[in-house]
This record gives sequence, C-alpha cells and structure tokens, in this order.
Amino acid sequence: MTRGSHPGFLGYRRADGRVGTRNHVAVLCINGLVGRAAARIAGALAGTLLISTPYGRGQFGPDKDDHARQLVGLGRNPNIAAVLVVGADRKTAEAIAGAIAQAPKPVAIACLDDVHEDALALADRGIRETARLVREASRLRREPVPASALFLGVECGHSDATSGLVANPLAGKIVDRLIDAGGTAVFGETVEWLGAEHLLAGRAASPDVARALVAAVKRREAAVAAVGVDLTGNNPGQENIRGGLSTIEEKSLGAIAKGGSRPIVGVLGIAEAPRGPGLHLMDAPAFSPESLTGFAAAGTQAMLFTTGPGNSFCNAVAPTLKISGRPDTAARLTEQIDLDVSTVFAGREDIEDAADRGFAMLLDVASGLRTWGEILGENAETFARTGGSL
Repeated sequence: MTRGSHPGFLGYRRADGRVGTRNHVAVLCINGLVGRAAARIAGALAGTLLISTPYGRGQFGPDKDDHARQLVGLGRNPNIAAVLVVGADRKTAEAIAGAIAQAPKPVAIACLDDVHEDALALADRGIRETARLVREASRLRREPVPASALFLGVECGHSDATSGLVANPLAGKIVDRLIDAGGTAVFGETVEWLGAEHLLAGRAASPDVARALVAAVKRREAAVAAVGVDLTGNNPGQENIRGGLSTIEEKSLGAIAKGGSRPIVGVLGIAEAPRGPGLHLMDAPAFSPESLTGFAAAGTQAMLFTTGPGNSFCNAVAPTLKISGRPDTAARLTEQIDLDVSTVFAGREDIEDAADRGFAMLLDVASGLRTWGEILGENAETFARTGGSL
C-alpha cells in the first residue's frame, strides 16, 4: 500500500447503506429468563452469534433506557444480517424487534408467551425461525466498498509503558489514516481522559464538543469521589502499575494517543450512533468488556485493541484486532496478538511503516480475515449498567 492512498475492503452492503465486515445472524437474548433457551438455539445452528444479557427486567429510568439502547444497537449493527429476538413476554420482545427492524433488516421473535412457558418448545421454535434467517443471509456476497464505509472502535487494556510509547500512538496513526479516507472512529474510557482532558478539548471541532468532553470527565471524577474511592489501585489497575504506570494522569496521556491527531467532532453517549464521519469520543465505562459493547452498539464494524502484557477479551459483534509493542508479549502470545509492533519498540521499524502495515491488516480483517480472537472464541458482549434493579 502506498502511504496516503485510501484502498477499500470487501464488505456486505446493507439496506440502510451501511456495510458489514461480517455476516452474522444474531440470537439476541433480551433477558435472563430465556438465556439457556437462546444458547440452545445458537448452539444448534451454524452461522449464528449469541448475544445474551442476564438483565432486562426490574430495571427503570436511565438504566432501563441504556440497556434497551445497547440491545437495539447491537441488533442494528451492520455486521448483523438478521436477528432472532428471544424474550419472555411478547410486548417487550416486539418493542426491541420493532426498533431493530427499522434498520431495516430481517427480524423474527421467539418468546415464552407464545409457547405456554415451555422452554423446550421455545428453543424448537427459535431454531426453526433462525434456520430460515441463516439460509437467507447466506445468499449475501461481499463487494468492494471504500474505506470510508468503516466505523472503527479503539480500545486499550492491560496497558503498560510500551502502550503509551508504541502501541497507542501507532493505533492513533491508523485512526488518522481512516479519518483521512473519510471514515469514522470512536474511542472512550472517559475516566482515562482525566488529566489529559485539556489536550482533548484543544482538538475539539467546536466549543460545544470541548465543553461536553470536559463535563463528562468531571461527572465521572465527582461520582468516584462521592463514594470515597481512590482511583489508584482501581485505575491504574495492578497490571498497569506493574507495567510502570503510577497515576491515572500518566495512564491518560498514553491512552489518548490511540485517538490519533484529527479533530474530535462529537461526544457520544453509550451505544449512541454518530451522525456523521470523523473522530468521536464515547462517554462510557472504561473497562474493555463494557466499552467495546458500547462501541459495537453504536455501529462499529471492527476494533483496534492495544495491550502491553496481553488482554484476551474481544468483542463478539465486531472483529477485534489485538496490537502490542511489547517484545516479550508478542513472542509469547503468537496466537493472540494480531499485529506485532515490537519492531517499532526495538527500533527496527519506523512507526509510519508499521501504521501502514496495521491499516492494511485492518482492511484485510474488514474483508474477512479472521482475528485470533475470532478463531479462539475469545469474544462476548457485556452490558453496562448505571443503576440497581427493582
């Protein structure tokens, strides 16, 4: 690839104009009462992806709204060709299914109400419904699309000194290449903007965006302080401290590097889809399982995930490309690290050349190359909660 060129990838065009990098049929369990039945359905059929939450009843207020937005957003993600909504009652299932169908995409429902509370009959009905969805989804074919069709989530986890020195700046350069090609990217982990929020505000595309991102940091800092929690030992975590990071401010300076250098055009809530291309922030939990689910529910079709000593967690809906610049990690986790950039840390490769290599790999993954996380099944969705249950 020539630096500055903007090649595309092979993806699945959806009815709403977006493009999938994968062609999953989702079995979407919308509450804990039907979790096992949903697992039976997905386990019986090739080509399906189980997305399951143990919550969904007893929630209220903003927590209930956030939960529904995550469910609907995951179902709408362009990597999902069709959805079976599995629920306990038809009213709730129809509300979630109807919102997903507006994408638009094929959606079916299986719920306990319709089978007289018979979980075995629910699984049987779900298997038959989903088999038809899988058959139709298998008719779809990849086609060439521009890089501008890609919406990328960027995460870091189990960070150390090499993350801030190599992996995160390199991820930022990949983000810059995508934004320059007309694409979209998002990074989050609000508490890890703390101490660096003034630098992010200086990159804001408007005063409103600057105010929003600073306000998001202050809200989370105040919430932690209100219950007397000391961030040290929690964030940075023990693995960060072992890796040479002593304060949240030090960690933040490395963490924001993965957002590159382009203007920040918006601040999103959890699972909120951007209204246009460019670089966005997401005000959401910092730890990777919830953060990545927030990105996928906003519509990301792929993830970059940097790490120092290693972090096996991957998103289920969006393929997650693991990056490390730490030499012993890259040598030890050869079937877990997708992009080894320890060559940059060792001085054997220029960071711009490594970023070109990383951008090319990202487009290969978008075109169907499986990440190690996909091959090994190291993937899940974790729903963020903001309140208690009734």
